[in-house]
Amino acid sequence: MLKHADIWAAIDRLARLNGLSASGLARRSGLDPTTFNPSKRQSSDGKLRWPSTESISKILDATSSSMAAFVRLIDDGSGLPARRIPVVSHAQAAADGLFDDAGHPTGKGWDEVDFPNLSDPNAYALEVTGGDLAPIYRDGDVIVVSPAAGLRRGDRVVAKTADGALLIGELVRISANRIDLKPLSGDEPMQSLKLSDVVWKARIVWSSQ
Repeated sequence: MLKHADIWAAIDRLARLNGLSASGLARRSGLDPTTFNPSKRQSSDGKLRWPSTESISKILDATSSSMAAFVRLIDDGSGLPARRIPVVSHAQAAADGLFDDAGHPTGKGWDEVDFPNLSDPNAYALEVTGGDLAPIYRDGDVIVVSPAAGLRRGDRVVAKTADGALLIGELVRISANRIDLKPLSGDEPMQSLKLSDVVWKARIVWSSQ
């Protein structure tokens, strides 16, 4: 029998898998940030409430998740079956031969890490080394990147430029011609790049912080 608590717990798990709080997931999905608050899960007289089908649809779209994956989160909390994904130090990720032209991991130099399986077969992880991504990501954090995930303003992204640089920042704006990235370190200026100078870009969908 389907229970209210199971549905709400699946929403919470989906948020965590994407490095978000429940309110952060709602905001990314274009919903009111309080949509999934505990106070919204039952009425003032104690009657249990279901999340709307519209809100479920929006969070699946925002996280590039399938209904099948969400159902598995309801069933046992595991989401998709665990698998191993490639992992490399973020400081080494700019080296030649680690990505193809589409930004998919390839070649040698990768290790592996276990992670709940994403729908993107080309997902990979970067292990943060040093402090150049602080205070958002710190030494030892692991971030998971999905090349197939859609990009929205406010997403944290990885981008490879034509000159070989690997950039990690917050997506501020993307147009037909340019992409603006806010560095994660507050000490650096905004990076505004021609899209023609960006080989590939991908969204960070989870972090271990």
